[in-house]
Amino acid sequence: MPAALRKYGFRFHFYGADAGEPPHIHAYGHGGQAKIWLDPVEKWDAIGLKQNDLNRAMKAVEEHQDELMEAWNDFFKRISGEKPAG
Repeated sequence: MPAALRKYGFRFHFYGADAGEPPHIHAYGHGGQAKIWLDPVEKWDAIGLKQNDLNRAMKAVEEHQDELMEAWNDFFKRISGEKPAG
């Protein structure tokens, strides 16, 4: 999957199979991973991350929440065959 964002040593992306779930992003980096809901920004799950690294991933999602929500909507419209906005 293409990265929606790279920040603080994390790669953030979506999986096409996640279409039926509420908007969220997967964060990989620092030896672990996390699944973070986008609205509201909340940790769903994290594996192998130190708390300060998870906090950094959450901060990145909060800082880019609007653009990540837009990327989520565009990504799932595109894979469903709908034309993205814009």
